[in-house]
Amino acid sequence: MRIDIITVLPEMLTGFVGTSILARAQKKGLAEIHIHNLRDYTTDKHRRVDDYPFGGFAGMVMQCQPIDDCISHLKAERHYDAIIFTTPDGRQFDQPMANSFSLMQNVIILCGHYKGIDYRIREHLITHEVSIGDYVLTGGELAAAVMTDAIVRLIPGVLSDEQSALSDSFQDNLLAAPVYTRPADYKGWRVPDILLSGHEAKIKEWELTQSLERTRRLRPDLLAERHK
Repeated sequence: MRIDIITVLPEMLTGFVGTSILARAQKKGLAEIHIHNLRDYTTDKHRRVDDYPFGGFAGMVMQCQPIDDCISHLKAERHYDAIIFTTPDGRQFDQPMANSFSLMQNVIILCGHYKGIDYRIREHLITHEVSIGDYVLTGGELAAAVMTDAIVRLIPGVLSDEQSALSDSFQDNLLAAPVYTRPADYKGWRVPDILLSGHEAKIKEWELTQSLERTRRLRPDLLAERHK
């Protein structure tokens, strides 16, 4: 899988994509992550990529030209399954969306900035508008990092234990069951006996019961979605 991230602050992302699981995925040849500085595509001699909005509104708006030129350059080299714009008013990112994107071959993520991008880019070039929450960040780089991490870890072979991703919270609209490790008794705080029994079927039953209980208590909205 290849992910191209377009940003005005590449330094915010270069270290992140070169560490941990993302670094491992690229070293294994399972993922390519490329960061593009939008300022490299502007025709402005001062490397500006924004301007004042029409209508006298406050703030600055990212211009069409550098975004269009950057995306056109990338699309001339390969087909893209999705061109994602990170924006607070987009559809909220969730696990099913991460699963869907992880099955794609080539994805572009455009990091929003300032008061947003010229709306014509959203109308003509963007295929998915995505938010990571109902709040506003200075820029879309953190959102792009969150999405990239969530997507890449789902690619088969990236995690040492491929079953691990399948048991994460939000798979099947359930929160994960509690997890424990050694020692079995710490300061009198004991691990549930069932987990020490070695009885696989009963442990699976306990795990599902705990997942349902935690979801009902902490995120009942997920159960409502599950039963639709």
